[in-house]
Amino acid sequence: MIEARHLRVLRAVAAGKSFSAAARELGCTQPAVSQQMKALETSVGTPLVVRAGREMRMTEAGEALVRHAGGILAGLTAAEEEVAALAGLRAGRVRLVSFPSGSSALVPAALAALRAAHPGTRVSLEEAEPPRSVALLREGDCDIALAFRYEGAAARDPAAAEEWADLVVRPLLTDRLVALVPERHRLAGAGAVGIADLAREPWIAGCPRCRGQLVQVCAGAGFTPRIDFATDDYPAVVGLVGAGLGVAVLPQLAVESVRPRGVRTVELEPVVRREIVALTLPDLAQVPTVAATLDELVRAGTR
Repeated sequence: MIEARHLRVLRAVAAGKSFSAAARELGCTQPAVSQQMKALETSVGTPLVVRAGREMRMTEAGEALVRHAGGILAGLTAAEEEVAALAGLRAGRVRLVSFPSGSSALVPAALAALRAAHPGTRVSLEEAEPPRSVALLREGDCDIALAFRYEGAAARDPAAAEEWADLVVRPLLTDRLVALVPERHRLAGAGAVGIADLAREPWIAGCPRCRGQLVQVCAGAGFTPRIDFATDDYPAVVGLVGAGLGVAVLPQLAVESVRPRGVRTVELEPVVRREIVALTLPDLAQVPTVAATLDELVRAGTR
């Protein structure tokens, strides 16, 4: 009989590639990990890991079980939370993953409202950019993922169209991209700029998905941006622009989450927008604490 605790150990071993790394991740001893792996292999009747030098490698059976483990554990979490709610327990746990600007601009108001309405609900927060945040949701490592994609991405790329197809999608808001230039830049006083007006400027680029969008928009204007700096840290982007080291394009939500000193924000033409959503699995959407958190995130996006 396969037990949930054994699946959690298996996933930790697969991620850490050793019993010792899995033990550190799970907060237990290496012998305990070894014992639970042996029990799991006895249950399924076949080896799941083999030693390859200093690392543990999954067998074909181990890889198959790891692929199913995330969905199984997510289903168990949904079942436990729903049963607790049905039993009348005024408690619950929600694991939330968000990208940085969502964490600063949307999450605080949503969680404050959630705590006021449901003081027994505990929410944990981790940060990850999509597509990693979406992968964490599917792997059973969170209950809600905040994510975004740029308008038109689904029409241009079949893979982007399928990215959220099997998930519950709650739209939060549409976020417009703006250009950032140093305060003494020649375009600092402009009401709006075309992306082609910045073709010869050095660029500071953001997260990988944002960088990809920047390159695509610039290509549509007939040029390739010269990216001198790339960082996922929005305050660093603003700081580099403020120091006169280049220009940038950032989502409005990201700009509002930092103090843009030494820079000017200019509207960008043509308009580029990104869709910000909250995602969860269909089973988890039925859990009262998850549903309540989603509702508060929607309200925060509306505000």
